[in-house]
Amino acid sequence: MPAVHDRGGLPTDQPIDRSEHEWADWEYVANALVGVLRRHEVINVDELRRGIEAMVPAEYESSSYYERWSASIETLLVEKGVLTTAEIDAVAARMDGLWRR
Repeated sequence: MPAVHDRGGLPTDQPIDRSEHEWADWEYVANALVGVLRRHEVINVDELRRGIEAMVPAEYESSSYYERWSASIETLLVEKGVLTTAEIDAVAARMDGLWRR
């Protein structure tokens, strides 16, 4: 049985959304964070993908592209003992306050 992310060859009536969208500031941060973590060999592309593919189907379906990246980054950093969920939540709360200003 294919997982939620495995759509290859499955029939669908939904068109592919090819429209451009303006990136939110946090999407640039998520993209840059993956680059930094890869450069310092903390994570690799295969691990990032594994983290995305392991998401709960409902969470995967309701998340945007970079929300999936963010979820995977958090999972990997916690798995590797780099940060705890509490530490990530604390930084996210501080960052949320900065973005809303």
